[in-house]
Amino acid sequence: MNNKILNTLSNHKLVEVRIGLKWTAVVVDKGDHQQCGLASTLSGDHGHTGEPTIPDPGNLETSSALELAGWIESEIPLRRSIGCAAINALLTRDPSSWVDLNAEGAILEHGRGKKAVLIGHFPFANHLKEELGELTVLDLNPSGDDLPASAAPEILPEADLVAITGMTFINHTLPGLLSLCKPEAYVIILGPSTPLSPVLYDLGVNLLAGSTVENIPAVLAALGQGGNFRQIHQAGVRLITQIPSSG
Repeated sequence: MNNKILNTLSNHKLVEVRIGLKWTAVVVDKGDHQQCGLASTLSGDHGHTGEPTIPDPGNLETSSALELAGWIESEIPLRRSIGCAAINALLTRDPSSWVDLNAEGAILEHGRGKKAVLIGHFPFANHLKEELGELTVLDLNPSGDDLPASAAPEILPEADLVAITGMTFINHTLPGLLSLCKPEAYVIILGPSTPLSPVLYDLGVNLLAGSTVENIPAVLAALGQGGNFRQIHQAGVRLITQIPSSG
């Protein structure tokens, strides 16, 4: 999956890399405009004795944007965050494929009367449970009546709708989760980290609900000072939902 997405990217000048407490951003210059990609910031011990988490910090802008995008393959979590943000900065945007429907609305539209599964406890999870009646939430850190992510092999094959956090692209669990979904399931990848890549449609995804940064300076300032997603959203992030183009 990663290589297929990387192979669709063209290189552009790297402008900035900003690593915040919650979110990571990469900005590239596409000639007539700058484009910023986001990814959730992963931290934690990468298990490499003596190897720096980020090589040559302070000088990442001298690297190739494609090189940083390749960090999505790294064993080091923070580098994968940078890699995902770089991919999101480099991907070609196709506003003609964007629809006026947010992720929560899409789940409600396609999940009513069906077995629905949400991977990742999003803020709207409780509301979805009230509306849908039958919704199972899986999470790495389950709370309430959530199930642990390890329950996916038992739960996903029976689901009619599966909504998966884009974080799974960064932690490399997305391919395995997609393989557990039955062919006729309606699959949504959602969250600001989600790559809006047509490659994912070829892997059985029906809808991508991600983000685009509309005010780059304000978003960089907010995430660089520890802003959570609600705060960077208010600073200038637009949530967008993309369906496969008819062409």
